Amino acid sequence: MKPNLRNFDLEEIRNFLKDLGEPPYRGDQVYHWITCKAAISFDEMSNLPKILREKLDKAFSLSLPELVELQRDEEGTTKFALKLEDGEIIESVLIPERDHFTLCVSTQVGCALGCTFCLTAKSGFKRNLKVYEIISQVVLAKRYLKEKGEELPLRNIVFMGMGEPLANYKNLVKALKILEDKRGFNFSRKRLTVSTAGLVEKMYELAKDFPTALALSLHAPNDELRKKLMPIAKKYPLKVLIKALKDFPRVKNGRHTIEYILIKNINDSLIHAKELANLFKKMPVKINLIPFNPHPELPYERPEEERILAFQKYLLSQGILTTIRKSKGLKISAACGQLRRRVLNHFSIPNSCDLKATIRAGTIS
Repeated sequence: MKPNLRNFDLEEIRNFLKDLGEPPYRGDQVYHWITCKAAISFDEMSNLPKILREKLDKAFSLSLPELVELQRDEEGTTKFALKLEDGEIIESVLIPERDHFTLCVSTQVGCALGCTFCLTAKSGFKRNLKVYEIISQVVLAKRYLKEKGEELPLRNIVFMGMGEPLANYKNLVKALKILEDKRGFNFSRKRLTVSTAGLVEKMYELAKDFPTALALSLHAPNDELRKKLMPIAKKYPLKVLIKALKDFPRVKNGRHTIEYILIKNINDSLIHAKELANLFKKMPVKINLIPFNPHPELPYERPEEERILAFQKYLLSQGILTTIRKSKGLKISAACGQLRRRVLNHFSIPNSCDLKATIRAGTIS
C-alpha cells in the first residue's frame, strides 16, 4: 500500500521530492496543494510538471476516508460518518458559529476511558488514528464548505471527537504542528483546542511540546462523583488534575476551558455548582456547560432549562465566566459516538458516498 502523503510534514515532503531529483520548492508546492487547497489528487496540482505528478501518483496516496453518511440540521451543523481504509467508522462535526466554522475531529476509533455518559465508550477502543486520518477530516470539511459555496472560513479545530486525544499523543502532536504550520493550513495556535479527560502526565508533555488551547473534561465537582462518571478519576484525583491545569501555559494569556456536561439529577444541583465554583475561584478559566444529549442506550436525561440556567447563574455570581453550549445537532445524532453507532447498527456500509451529490441533495436525516 502506498504511503499517504498527508502523514508527513513539510520537511519530510521536501526530502521525498529531493529523492525524486526535484528542487526543495517543489516540496513546498505539493505541501501547499494538500493543505491550503485540500487537493485530493495529484492531477489537481496544475503548477507541477505532468511527469512529476505521475511520479508522485506512483509513489504516494492522497486517499481520504469515505463519506458513508452525512447529517445536517436546519442550523447548519453537519455531522460526517467516515469509513477508514480498514473499514472502521469515525465521526467529525462541522459547527457554524457567528463568523466562522468550527470542526470537531476524532483522534481514535472508539475510546478506552469508559465514561458512562459517552456513547463512544460503549463500543470500546479499536485503535489510534494515524496522522493522515486526523488531517483528512480537516481536508474533507474544507472541501465540503467549498462545494457548498460557504463564505465563512473554517477557523477553529477542536480535538473533542471520538477518543482521548492525549492517548494518541505522538500522532496528535504531529497533526497539530501540521495544522499550525504557516506554510500550510496556517491555523492559529489559539484556534487549535485539545480536550482531555485528564491524562496528567501527557498534559505536562503537551505543555512542553505544543502548548495550545486546552479544554478539560471535568463533568463532576468532586472525586466521588467523578469516579462514578469517569473511571480515569480513580487514577487522577482532582487535586492532581487541577494542579496540572494551573501549570499548563495559557496561549496568549487566554483562559482554559472546563467542559461540564449537565446530567439531570446527577451533577446539576446548586450544591454541585457551589462545589465547582470553589474549585476554580480566582483561576483564569471559562466553564462551558453542556446539557446532556440523550440517547436510548445511555441511562441519563437532559436537565430542565430552568435548572441549567440556575446552575449558570450561580457560577456567574461567583465571578466565573460561564457559558451554556447551544444545543446544536440534537436532531442529527451529534453527540460523540451517536452517528457512528447509528451507522454500525442500522446500515450496511456502501463503498462510498459522493460528496457533491450529497450536498446537492441537501439535508440528510
